[in-house]
Amino acid sequence: MIKLTRIDDRLVHGQVAFTWTPAISADCLLVANDKVAKDEFMKMTLGLAKPTSARLIIKTLADAATFINDPRAQQMKILLIVSSVKDAAVMADTVSEITSINFGGIRTQEGSKPIAKAIALTNNDIIVIKEMLAKGLELEVRQVPTDKKVLIETLI
Repeated sequence: MIKLTRIDDRLVHGQVAFTWTPAISADCLLVANDKVAKDEFMKMTLGLAKPTSARLIIKTLADAATFINDPRAQQMKILLIVSSVKDAAVMADTVSEITSINFGGIRTQEGSKPIAKAIALTNNDIIVIKEMLAKGLELEVRQVPTDKKVLIETLI
């Protein structure tokens, strides 16, 4: 069962390991990222950042969707982490269980504009966000669980 779907371009780091994982009682961090799934060094690096209380699984987007949709995954408490708005949309389209997405960290890049602390979006991101909102997904911004939930439509 997915406890939280989070967009965070850093994937697994201190905020995820020490605040989100215990706050939602996650026992599995599932990183869905096509590039990282094929990069042994990145997998090892993320493994060093994971909390000892949770298992780390790194899969491509397609394999992550297959994993989540397997009935055996319903026994797990999953924190699903993707690195981009586009990847979150792909996961939401293939995993019906995803009804809410947390925007936790998207660093500034060329062509992006900050809309909140630690969140910078491109015009393409905003188009995808509007498509997700039209499908009825809750899109909320919070870096840590104790932050006040802010709906993204109030920021764009």
